[in-house]
Amino acid sequence: MDIRAILAGLAFALIWSSAFTSARIIVADAPPMLSLSLRFLISGLIGIALARFLGQTWRLTPGQWRATIVFGLCQNALYLGLNFVAMQTVEASLASIIASTMPLAVGFAGWVIFRERLSALGVLGLCAGAGGVALIMGTRMQAGADFYGIALCFIAVASLTVATLMVRGASSGGNLLMIVGLQMLVGAGFLVIPGLMFDQPVVTWSVKLVLAFSYTVLMPGLVATFIWFWLVQRIGAVKAATFHFLNPFFGVMIAAVLLGETLRVWDIVGVVVIMFGILAVQMARQTSQ
Repeated sequence: MDIRAILAGLAFALIWSSAFTSARIIVADAPPMLSLSLRFLISGLIGIALARFLGQTWRLTPGQWRATIVFGLCQNALYLGLNFVAMQTVEASLASIIASTMPLAVGFAGWVIFRERLSALGVLGLCAGAGGVALIMGTRMQAGADFYGIALCFIAVASLTVATLMVRGASSGGNLLMIVGLQMLVGAGFLVIPGLMFDQPVVTWSVKLVLAFSYTVLMPGLVATFIWFWLVQRIGAVKAATFHFLNPFFGVMIAAVLLGETLRVWDIVGVVVIMFGILAVQMARQTSQ
């Protein structure tokens, strides 16, 4: 793994983790699904315009179209949509911790469903990750965390896990920015109908809301997604996913600094355990390939 890939991976982890804090700000003052649909629409149009300017084409391979539709539905509409709804009642730090377990879910599914080899280190990582999550969930539930919101976060992780397993290797072939833009439009289309049906279209305008929305359109919406596809194409999905081990740490720290969310001792212990679990699983999967 070269220095460019390492720096890109660190940037992805930081931006991805910060998205939960910006989302928490948005859903406090605006309808979650309609806000996210608008974000996808704007990000998608910008991405497609930039792709066309760079000479990228609409003519994608069958694998790329599959990745565009699957990720548009599972990652954008379901994963992010459910997280936005959940963060009306769930703290950004907790949502980011749950979301960061996606590599553990992918590793477990690959081991159990696809019969992929997983060493003792990988099994230990899965057990450690599950233990860290259980530790944090226990302390948060005792502190009064919303069970419904937590359940939505876990369903969101499951949907992203399905998307990741379904489109492995489908990002090759170029046109990365076009794929990013098109999948944003897919997500916008899937979210607008439930948003119109269930959201309360009330917006409390503020400078904080505008800044948070603009940030989430450009950085998590376009930049982080493009970096992820670039990383997968450059070093492979398994190695790229290793950077997810930083997400629990970045997520809780950004939420604590920008939102003033309480950082509990058992949160720190659980985050460290989850980080070890994710890193162990990813190292084991790299060794087995």
